[in-house]
Amino acid sequence: MPQMVSLEIESIAAGGDGVGRNNGLVVFVPRTAPGELVTARISGRGTFARGALRTIARPSDERIEPVCPHYTRDRCGGCQLQHMSYLSQLRSKQRIIRDAVERIGKRKADSWDVRPSSQEWRYRVKLTLAIRRESGGGWMAGLHPFDDPAGVFALVDCPITNETVVQTWRLIMNEARFFPTAQSLRGSVRLTGDGPVLVLTGGTKWPNGTDLFDAIPSLAAVWWENDEGARRLVGDRRPPRSLQPPAASFGQVNPGVAKDLRAYLSKIVSAHSPATVIDGYSGTGETAIAFAKQGARVTAIELDSDAARWCALRLPEGSVSLRARVEESLAGAMPADAVILNPPRAGTDARVTEILETASIKPKVIAYVSCNPATLARDIARLPSYRIASMLGFDMFPQTAHVETVCELVPAVA
Repeated sequence: MPQMVSLEIESIAAGGDGVGRNNGLVVFVPRTAPGELVTARISGRGTFARGALRTIARPSDERIEPVCPHYTRDRCGGCQLQHMSYLSQLRSKQRIIRDAVERIGKRKADSWDVRPSSQEWRYRVKLTLAIRRESGGGWMAGLHPFDDPAGVFALVDCPITNETVVQTWRLIMNEARFFPTAQSLRGSVRLTGDGPVLVLTGGTKWPNGTDLFDAIPSLAAVWWENDEGARRLVGDRRPPRSLQPPAASFGQVNPGVAKDLRAYLSKIVSAHSPATVIDGYSGTGETAIAFAKQGARVTAIELDSDAARWCALRLPEGSVSLRARVEESLAGAMPADAVILNPPRAGTDARVTEILETASIKPKVIAYVSCNPATLARDIARLPSYRIASMLGFDMFPQTAHVETVCELVPAVA
């Protein structure tokens, strides 16, 4: 049976919920801040429960008024921490990293700093929206409420997203009559050096794709990925080049912080003077190419075929780009002086850490870039013969609970 409980919020959990305790029960309450005394409606049994905020008896000094009306009115799940000051957000992310590494990874670090973003707002150069056909036959695009993952509300603005990206979405929705035949779609607009690029996902047929592209002259390119996973270029206004970057592949959404992170990564890896480098989950190869230009022999490993091809075209002679899974090709690329890992949120496959842990010749350094402290900590725990030499967070995603972390691991016995 649901019940009302009174809680003091102690911290922010990895997903952004406030954490409180009631008679031994750990309760997660969205949209609360550390130091607050709240009442929440909870249900369920066991040692953990999720609560719905009802009242705030004692607000935190860290609580502020959210900038975005969607955050409160529509319970937007895109951001989790807009109700907290930016300094408070950074402190919470420090604790999220520390708690994960100490609790899951069973390790300590000398510092848990998180470098702030130079932009707290309008930093995102990519916005992905869920698109639904309405009962009247029109289309609506938006985001999901945090307490209703299947629901979608119509988005008017997103204050953490670059204004050009938001305006491009408005232009696209004005031409929604040209969308593929489907009941639901998913779309991403990314701002590139050539202009906005749209990637639309869903449907089995799109006879009006070029009509949509022609109707929006500001679009640099349009890609479509159908329900079977096949991807094709619908239209392209980018200047002719012998080499064309893969605009539909993964890229960081906060360019300023991404640049700072790459510089820091280069610094900690270069300090070990590597002659050979393995760049796992290398993406389009920015990091791999930078080390190759410094004289290292680099093996870049990436599953996305477009990104791996783009990396291969630009790598200097002597270095290679492999289109492969890291867990299937890492052993063949070893030994190496430095191994860089930048996996998705799920972290590395267990085979990756097993190869590194059992290697007869261990790398001088493993530089692990993570967007999920929990899977970072899990993977560190799988590497007991390495110690943490440094740990630094980067606030790639202000107003959200997400944080990017760079962990420098070196052999425990030199």
